[in-house]
Amino acid sequence: MLSRRRLVIDAPLGILASYIYGALGGAAALAAGEGPLHFGPPTRFDYAWLVDEARRRSTVPYEAPSPALPAVFKDLTYDEYRDIQFRDGAQIWRDANLPFRLDAMPAGFYFTDPVSLNIVDGDTSREIKPTAGLFEIGAKLPPEAKETALPFSGFRVRTQINAPDVWDEFLVFQGASYFRAVGKGQLYGLSARGISINTAEPQGEEFPLFRSFWIAKPAAEDRVLNIYALLDGPSLTGAYRFSARPGTDTIVDVEMSIFARQELTYLGLAPLTSMFLFNSTNRYEFDDYRNAVHDSSGLQMMTGAAEWLWRPVTNPATLQISAFVDKSPRGFGLIQRPRRAADYQDLEAHYELRPNLWVEPIGDWGQGVVELIEVPSKRETDDNIIVFWRPNVPVPKGGSLTTSYRLYWGTKPQLPEGMGSFTATRIGRSLDGERVLFVLDTAGVPVDGPPLDVGLSTSAGKVSDATIEPNPDTNSARVSFEFDPKGETLAELRLLLSREGQPVSETWLYRWTPRP
Repeated sequence: MLSRRRLVIDAPLGILASYIYGALGGAAALAAGEGPLHFGPPTRFDYAWLVDEARRRSTVPYEAPSPALPAVFKDLTYDEYRDIQFRDGAQIWRDANLPFRLDAMPAGFYFTDPVSLNIVDGDTSREIKPTAGLFEIGAKLPPEAKETALPFSGFRVRTQINAPDVWDEFLVFQGASYFRAVGKGQLYGLSARGISINTAEPQGEEFPLFRSFWIAKPAAEDRVLNIYALLDGPSLTGAYRFSARPGTDTIVDVEMSIFARQELTYLGLAPLTSMFLFNSTNRYEFDDYRNAVHDSSGLQMMTGAAEWLWRPVTNPATLQISAFVDKSPRGFGLIQRPRRAADYQDLEAHYELRPNLWVEPIGDWGQGVVELIEVPSKRETDDNIIVFWRPNVPVPKGGSLTTSYRLYWGTKPQLPEGMGSFTATRIGRSLDGERVLFVLDTAGVPVDGPPLDVGLSTSAGKVSDATIEPNPDTNSARVSFEFDPKGETLAELRLLLSREGQPVSETWLYRWTPRP
């Protein structure tokens, strides 16, 4: 589980802490590599070179990066790390009348692996050199910190996504291969990763690193920012191209080529990482004033056969791994369905403003599984929900894999017209206390008209007493049923609403396990 999510939620330059930048500073000096920013010598760069470099590196043994943190920045506390901010005057493209601006992020705290940052202009690249004075050093650190060059750990990207005079952060790359984005009016929540290896496997997970980034200078009229990255780890290398388009939904196209140093048997493509602590399904476990605490409420999938699936995520008592077998998937993602402030009652975290993250494969991904991993957690600062696509065919040692996909950070996906969704899953006890009671609310499933049929099944135990009634608050159907586990400790439940033989809802799935 990961605690680094707290850094983005609490960061003083977060998406709602809008930062207005003035017109002071020397654009000409920055362009010449003088002033606050210092650049290395120019070198040629294009994506074909990066792919070749990743391929070349895969043929030599892996060398872990040296943290190389200056002594004054070692073992920083969370508060000390927060007291380091990139200088306003050093912001890349600050005075260049371009649609994007960049901040470098400091190494330290969790983020001890240094990365190189390079600016690409045409076919020429120049590395930004870490120098003293690039970061504002607060009073929590000793004075000598201000005279010491601090390596970079990543970068954030700003644009005028919410207002024409405000440069809000909408995209950040920091830590291993993690990155995250937001759409208009949203707060950071879940993360994506470049790749996952051996996640939840007995041999232990491997976390490859984005060791170098190249950010292409946009033209004044561009609305897409191209970012390139070199991935490196004990088992593989990789070349990545990210094309980011901020908006109501911020769209990031990902093109990747990976090269295997070792056989990649447990490989996860387009991995997503989120947090789920509690909602009405497990509210009894937490002494908390809030109604719910989560960045994502469920896993949505559109299968290769065009079936829409909805699986609420849980915070289980023991590690749970679920595999949804599919061929040529059309999409999957982690979704935040409750969108009212009253659903959470948290005036600081604003979980109602967290984005959905939808993965849309480009091309045919063949056979494999959408794998969902749910890790027990007692803290909202831990990411405990992981989802990715696992291909059936491993990548052999010396082999490669090239693929592409599109990430939508925002409100997507939208169900087809006429298809209802399950908006809430509630769990309690039957009136006699002998069985488990499930109550499901829907949207877009009116009770008026021809009768609704409930297609309900379980892999273990027994389901009974399925009932449909109108919910006047939602103007849609409420479905309830009882479940008797009959001594079993795990059951896969499935429910589909239909009318006159035609589905009128997505398929609801749920893994039941006993209360702790």
